[in-house]
Amino acid sequence: MAEAEARLDSFLDKFEPAVAARARLYLGRMKARLPGAQVLVYDNYNALAIGFAPGERASEAVLSLAVFPRWVTLCFLSGAGLTDPEGRLKGSGKRVRHVRLLAEDSLEDPYVAALIAEAAARAEPPFDPGAEQRLIVKSVSAKQRPRRLAPAPRAG
Repeated sequence: MAEAEARLDSFLDKFEPAVAARARLYLGRMKARLPGAQVLVYDNYNALAIGFAPGERASEAVLSLAVFPRWVTLCFLSGAGLTDPEGRLKGSGKRVRHVRLLAEDSLEDPYVAALIAEAAARAEPPFDPGAEQRLIVKSVSAKQRPRRLAPAPRAG
């Protein structure tokens, strides 16, 4: 697990310090909220994705944090079926919905917390809170978009 943690840290270090810090904060809070979850890491072309699943298969993932150069998004991988009377979940695909996490306490928002709880409760197979939580680096794309913003052009 120490090697996987070190690799995840190196992936996060590619981002702007503020984005990396926010991602680490959210990751810690999600791990605490989902005891027994397997934490699946994909350093993909477009984003760093950190999934939470009851098992080690990507198809079992229920939630994920997607880290982009400017923000972190919480993805509900079967979000189209969640109860969302306020319409906060974004996306128009058949399954996935997301919410952009813009503040440190975004995961503590009662509405977002209820969405997370509903998504976790619908997991199939269910999460086993007594299972050992493991961090597993599943894939790293050889080619990736820049993780940091391009510097602003100089005036003059």
